[in-house]
Amino acid sequence: MEGWEKVFVSDEEFVDTIHGEMGCIACHGGNGITDDKEQAHQNMRREPVAAEACDQCHTDTHTDANSLHSNLTGYLTAINARASNETYNTIMNEAFGNHCQSCHTSCGQCHVSRPTNTGAGLSAGHQFKKIPPMNLTCTGCHGSRIDKEYKGKNEGIPADIHWNQGGMPCFECHTAQEMHGDLGYQANHRYDGPPAPGCSNADCHADVSDDGTVEGHDKEHIGVLACQTCHVTEYKQCYSCHVQKSDEGRPFFQIEPSVMDVKIGYNPIQSEERPWKWVTLRHVPVDPDTFAYYGDNLLPEFDNAPTWVFATPHNTQLRGPQAQTCNNCHGNPDVFLTEKDLLPYEIKANQSVVVAPEDIPGPVTEPAAQPE
Repeated sequence: MEGWEKVFVSDEEFVDTIHGEMGCIACHGGNGITDDKEQAHQNMRREPVAAEACDQCHTDTHTDANSLHSNLTGYLTAINARASNETYNTIMNEAFGNHCQSCHTSCGQCHVSRPTNTGAGLSAGHQFKKIPPMNLTCTGCHGSRIDKEYKGKNEGIPADIHWNQGGMPCFECHTAQEMHGDLGYQANHRYDGPPAPGCSNADCHADVSDDGTVEGHDKEHIGVLACQTCHVTEYKQCYSCHVQKSDEGRPFFQIEPSVMDVKIGYNPIQSEERPWKWVTLRHVPVDPDTFAYYGDNLLPEFDNAPTWVFATPHNTQLRGPQAQTCNNCHGNPDVFLTEKDLLPYEIKANQSVVVAPEDIPGPVTEPAAQPE
């Protein structure tokens, strides 16, 4: 995007809209009764605050402050689990603002402009998009994992069936209520509360019954396996993110090469809402020295939370490679998270999710092929 495109407000496409008729000051503040540029921009808000601008008219989105996109509570929960009270404050004082805060978004960064994290700039001449453009907003931020997995951009790995066959954009599953934090509770992380979206949602999969049974699936498996354990293919695992600043003071991060595979392990957030024993796990790129640039031992409680976490990869298949035959999973240690998959610094942190070799389900007799 050219520099002028990021700031150009199109008269033809914006001024005559309902937001355009309100004028700039209604949302951005400033002084509208002067011809002097400096005075006109005094007290101007580059980024309107939802509670002061959007919520005045859009009363149905007043829950925006509860959205994980707005408050970044998911990050705070993860850091708080591994830091002490003292080191948490140290991280919040500088490191979080330098490296994590840019993932915050707002009403405008979805509906008017590209998110700051992706370079900012108006999406379409300051037009307000009721449904944000998926490629500039959703996958603009969630690109290296979700976009590539969902659209089949990882070499040799197919796209998600919902995209490949259905062409489904993000908002077909991720509702406005979810994005706006209007779920009736304050989520502390992405998987807090009932699954939203969930595979058994009404009017989604017709072969899923109200009692949780699924046509063609036996009860022995359906009760202990999350859907993804059979229905995803290889997805990205990231390792060892370290944040720091350049000699010029610019924040940046370094990360080890990622790995593509499927790992099944014990459910770290097992509950009535997510009762499965076996789930797919994804490696998050934290390590004990992630924030070492800002001080020594800033994650002293590193072992309090696993680095292999509950995951719902966005590359759903009719059958993943681990489910092509029974024994692609049963008796196959390569698809289970075992201690040999762990780095030395994370062995203790992952004891709740790692599978001992003797606990891997053993080989079974394959069912006879059905005649065509």
